[in-house]
Amino acid sequence: MQFAGKAAINHLDLTLEPGITHAIVGANGAGKSTLFRILLGFMQPSAGQAWILGCASHALTPEVRGRIGFVNEEHTLPSWMRVEQLVALQRSLYPRWRQPLYDEIIGHFDVGPRQQIAELSRGERAGVNLALSVAQAPELLILDEPTLGLDVVAKRAFIEALLYTAEEEARSLIYCSHQMDEIERVADNLIILERGTLRHVSPPDEFTDGIRYWIAEMPFRGPDPHSVPGLLEVQRIDGLHHYLVLDTDDSFGDFLKQHGARSMHSMPVSLDRAINGFLAKGHRVPVAA
Repeated sequence: MQFAGKAAINHLDLTLEPGITHAIVGANGAGKSTLFRILLGFMQPSAGQAWILGCASHALTPEVRGRIGFVNEEHTLPSWMRVEQLVALQRSLYPRWRQPLYDEIIGHFDVGPRQQIAELSRGERAGVNLALSVAQAPELLILDEPTLGLDVVAKRAFIEALLYTAEEEARSLIYCSHQMDEIERVADNLIILERGTLRHVSPPDEFTDGIRYWIAEMPFRGPDPHSVPGLLEVQRIDGLHHYLVLDTDDSFGDFLKQHGARSMHSMPVSLDRAINGFLAKGHRVPVAA
């Protein structure tokens, strides 16, 4: 998929296992929103084809659309309606509507049925949006930056409600967020996009296990960064060399010893640190201080 000659989605070949939560991450412009527009049939790809729940995305029927729930960052709801009116409308549209599930989710938020949508805070609208989407009993739930702009309390309520539904209901979920603490809590599978290209797919813990942070006392400037195996980032701080490296094991210590390291130690990294380092590699050449 291209815009003004720039590829938003570039030869993306991806099949998602059903019944688990897939997290899609990437920097701005990675192609995440474009991917969702294509999957939901709002945009046609310039090449290739997309399928969702066994149906071509460009030919989604009302029946298939009813099996998909979608929550985006805007949480746009009809402001002139009361919450109870909106619930009644949704209940009439979705034959598999589950009122007890709606009641359970909305219970995480301080929202009354007679409140007007226009009176709700952004966090309250996010809660109503999630409750409506889940209560329609979708087979696939897509969430695109659903907690963007929410305060800490609203964000916690949203994630707790989402985790509750994941435990109670068997469904596939695609979750897109820049918040790595959320990804760590909800995701079974991590998908990293960069500039419209698929860069990595694995469980989150498997991804972080493949990245290590090393600190070494090195004489002089240390090895040429271009010669360091799996290098993502390097910094020199207070005379110590700090390396973030990919797909290495303890043999990286041998590499450091061969280049004169007097002492060294390694440590695991957080998912946030690992992803930022992984994506940053494509945007700059590391240079030792």
